[in-house]
Amino acid sequence: MLFRLDPSANENLAAQLARQIRSAAARGELAPGTRLPAARELAESLGVNLHTVLKAYQDVRDEGLIELRRGRGAVMTDASRDVRRLREAIDAAVAVARELHVSPTTTLALVKEALQ
Repeated sequence: MLFRLDPSANENLAAQLARQIRSAAARGELAPGTRLPAARELAESLGVNLHTVLKAYQDVRDEGLIELRRGRGAVMTDASRDVRRLREAIDAAVAVARELHVSPTTTLALVKEALQ
């Protein structure tokens, strides 16, 4: 798994990394049981502070996507399979919206309303 961070982006580095982990899970690239790189190793390869990686890992752990185990590192949970299912459902909804020529703004408003 290759992660890339953009220091010039508006999004902080930990949030960028957490987003990339979520996206990889949604695409099925990080299946349940997959081990993520050790935080120290990933920090070195990305050229960032260890705490940046730990913050990203904690964020996705709090969402239930990974389990952090002492000595074993970060491991993708079964929830990553659920995220993939959700992504497929969202892709289907977007396809219907495009077919019906519903604007992205209206589609997003409908999704936000449904979430509340």
